[in-house]
Amino acid sequence: MRFTFLGTGTSSGVPAIGCSCAVCMSDDPRDHRLRTSACFRFADPQGTQRTILIDAGPDLRQQALAADLDRLDAILLTHNHVDHTWGLDEVRRFNVVMDAPIDIYADAHTTEGIRRVFAHIFDKASNVQKSFVATLIPHRIEPGEPFELFGLRVTPLHLLHGRLPVLGFRFDAADERTRADILPLAYCTDVSAIPPESWPRLSGLNTLVLDALRHRHHPTHLTLDRAVDIAAQTGAVRTWFVHMSHDMPHAQTNAGLPEGMALAHDRLTLG
Repeated sequence: MRFTFLGTGTSSGVPAIGCSCAVCMSDDPRDHRLRTSACFRFADPQGTQRTILIDAGPDLRQQALAADLDRLDAILLTHNHVDHTWGLDEVRRFNVVMDAPIDIYADAHTTEGIRRVFAHIFDKASNVQKSFVATLIPHRIEPGEPFELFGLRVTPLHLLHGRLPVLGFRFDAADERTRADILPLAYCTDVSAIPPESWPRLSGLNTLVLDALRHRHHPTHLTLDRAVDIAAQTGAVRTWFVHMSHDMPHAQTNAGLPEGMALAHDRLTLG
């Protein structure tokens, strides 16, 4: 089982347009951050290769090409923001390659949002003419209600992104054949606070992926210091931080982090 960080940057990406700061001008490839997204690739209990995508931002085409993705079996959406959903048009190529629809999982708010923005996908009958669009099968999910995907048990987590409720996800092996050293893994991007009912779901983790925007306060994201505190409280064996702005140079920031914690970078693969 492999877990790949397709992107680790904030909503504007790094380098940011028109910025000449040290991180945006850096020649360290780990300072180049596409919009935050990730994927699992593994063989299911029947031996079929599977890919589960977490979020589909506007860099999805570039990310898929860089990671050599050739199939997409399911998409999990954390929330309905542009940098996490506006790549859904790109998945139409996976429909063609696989000759199959793709299941997509989101809460009610996100489902309503993508149906509105991508009406050409979800209401094809209203299109003026037949065109090349994605074929997606939506599934509504709720925090705290687990479901299974290809031998993985997926538990949506209630998180807060400022005042907006969003989803994180915990992944556990639901079958002996999908056990892996990186599991259990929790993925918590775009978060500023963890509600009390979600803390128990963050215990016993081998891998934690956690938002860490910058050093200075932000109303809808964790600071790096707060993210470090939360990671320590969960007791996760290994924590990788994501959704970083251009305020945090990769090498310099990592040098000051506690053991077992680090900034992730684009195309980093675990497992």
